[in-house]
Amino acid sequence: MKMAARRRAAREEEPASTDVTTASGSAYGEAVRAVREGEIDADEAADHLIGQMTEGEILGLLDGDSPGLLLPLIPTLLGRRPFVAGAVPRLGIPGIRFSDGGRGVVIGASTAFPVTMARAATWDPLLEERVGHAIGLETRARGANYSASVCVNLLRHPAWGRAQECYGEDPVLTGRMGAALTRGVRVHAMACVKHFALNSMEDERFEVDVWVDDHALHEVYLPHFKAVVDAGADSVMSAYNRVRGEYMDVNRSLLTEVLRYEWGFTGFVTSDWVFGVHDAAVSLEAGMDVEMPLRLLRARDLPAALRRGDLARATVLRSAQRILRTCVLHAATREAAGPSPALIASPAHRALARQAAEESIVLLKNEPVGAVQLLPLTPAAGHLAVIGRLAARANLGDHGSSRVRPPSTISPLQGLREALPRVRITTASGRNERAAAALAAAAETAIVVVGLDQHDEGESVVTGGVDVSVLGRAFGSGFLRRLLIGVAHLASRFVRGGDRSSLDLRPTDVRLIHAVVNANPRTVVVLIGGSAILTEAWRDRVPALLLAWYGGMEGGRALANVLTGRTEPGGRLPFVLPTDAAHLPPFDRTAKSAIYDDAWGQRRLDRDGHKPAFPFGYGLGYTTIEHRLLDHTFDDTGGEAHVLVRNTGDREGSTVIQMYAADVSTRRPAAHLLGFRKVTLQPGAETTVRVVLDAGPTLQRDPATRRWSPRAGNWALLADQHSPVSWAAAPRLRRREGREGPVDEGVPDGPPT
Repeated sequence: MKMAARRRAAREEEPASTDVTTASGSAYGEAVRAVREGEIDADEAADHLIGQMTEGEILGLLDGDSPGLLLPLIPTLLGRRPFVAGAVPRLGIPGIRFSDGGRGVVIGASTAFPVTMARAATWDPLLEERVGHAIGLETRARGANYSASVCVNLLRHPAWGRAQECYGEDPVLTGRMGAALTRGVRVHAMACVKHFALNSMEDERFEVDVWVDDHALHEVYLPHFKAVVDAGADSVMSAYNRVRGEYMDVNRSLLTEVLRYEWGFTGFVTSDWVFGVHDAAVSLEAGMDVEMPLRLLRARDLPAALRRGDLARATVLRSAQRILRTCVLHAATREAAGPSPALIASPAHRALARQAAEESIVLLKNEPVGAVQLLPLTPAAGHLAVIGRLAARANLGDHGSSRVRPPSTISPLQGLREALPRVRITTASGRNERAAAALAAAAETAIVVVGLDQHDEGESVVTGGVDVSVLGRAFGSGFLRRLLIGVAHLASRFVRGGDRSSLDLRPTDVRLIHAVVNANPRTVVVLIGGSAILTEAWRDRVPALLLAWYGGMEGGRALANVLTGRTEPGGRLPFVLPTDAAHLPPFDRTAKSAIYDDAWGQRRLDRDGHKPAFPFGYGLGYTTIEHRLLDHTFDDTGGEAHVLVRNTGDREGSTVIQMYAADVSTRRPAAHLLGFRKVTLQPGAETTVRVVLDAGPTLQRDPATRRWSPRAGNWALLADQHSPVSWAAAPRLRRREGREGPVDEGVPDGPPT
């Protein structure tokens, strides 16, 4: 076993190949060929491979191949090569070759797409599938075969440090976008969805215990995970946190009874990294298949547990079969031709990144100054002032595990200079407010670029609450344990990222906005960030306001194209933007326990009667578009609506038709998104749009029978361009006759056969 560990460590130091190939003469290569040609199925292939493996090789499938001593080097190695788990060179088994990749591949210099939250703002699953395909291509070109790129944790509160890695607050939007990314990625790489489940706070992610009732769990926090599983996700990554008192790696009720028995998932489950396993044998029995990315608890404890009879060999073989079956099936069905490294950050992928950024930018305000709206900027502009500490920076998002290092990045200032070569552009950081105001006063229009960066939000790489005993028995108690925990707590006070302490801008940014707009009423404010930023302290004084997110390597060009009108601001909010943080659920970033209910985001504001600054789904364009609901069909399996859409403006433009349902018998109806579709129209054009409806938000699950049935109430349906303000004229949501009653999904009592 020690020699095998040394061989695995040596392989970890080898540079990544341009593709993960399988030698035709190896046992693994032969298994892949036989599955591809239909001679055997993937289960038979996995069983055949297991029959040729030693006990040590089988146990080696269940954790990472890298030795625990590499722990301090993970941040460096993650950006240089795949992390491998379960490679067996003797049989040609390449193992799981991991790369992160929520906004692009983290290995080497790769394409940096806009962050996930920005892409959620496109409301365009077809575009997201193209992004996923590009990420899958670059993952494979970097020598990996497994991409942990699909993060679908729901945005419970925008102060969550990793909000930028998710698709927003709505289960239907999140499910459809996550499913689209999954379909794209798995053309070339196995797609992993994370973090299962209820992971939506950062600073205490290792310790927090989330309490949730069955209705909120299955009707709010899990539907989007199921949508991604249904889309073909190959793997699921379990979360660090506890749910109802159990850490997720040992949470059999979710990892096995829900994920496998109820949903029929047949892939494999990996742990979140290093500190995601709390018991080697119990986690395996609960359904957590692979400890990532190092040889830690399982390498130390599983052999002895097998010898003592504390762990059944059948349990080990079950996980081994899941892992090999999934890997063989992927290798046999993925696109045959391996991508060239020349595709990485290629012109085509840069153009795709720019398109995603353009379609993500949300225009929140565009009021006239004088007789004309401020945006798009007039082509005759002579002098533009671009002000703010983020104007000239390559601000791509947090610096944690999802960090991408592109070969180049375009800042907002550079993008504007490229787009407006004949316009005089002056700039200032804004640190000196008087100088910034003077610069703005001398210009025709001022653009203020403010917001957040990796210091304000992101992954908390060092957190004080980790269980350091995973590093070895010497850290289980005594001086070494106390020392390491003390160092971790001290370091956690100084590292970047983590949960936000406020939803407001920095005070210096607010003062800068006031100084500039006082000097020049023709002021555009551009917000950079990963989720909601409150605007009440200054919004009424600013005529034009955009949310440009962390826009990726082409974000500056995309912003310039939108500001100048070369492209439409295609984004719509994937969350509600409140007027007051008190209107959102409580958020305590130091909490060791939290209760998650079914009132959050726009639904919470609806329930409590609070008017938002900007509602969920909101966004303006440079034209005007009208719509009218024509008809719909609906039952407990879903349905469709037909909406007449017309561009009444004088230029091409887009909108997102959003279908909402609500129980209008309640005092304050809460809007539930059922479906959406993005549409682009020429001036004066009209079309009828078909929108697919998801029945899930109108159903409830019986915890005892696990069957779904319609929620009680008087449900109405509306087509709108954001979450509805009024339900007064909404038609009744009509269910097709003969489809009433419970939805029986045929949930088995045990493992699927």
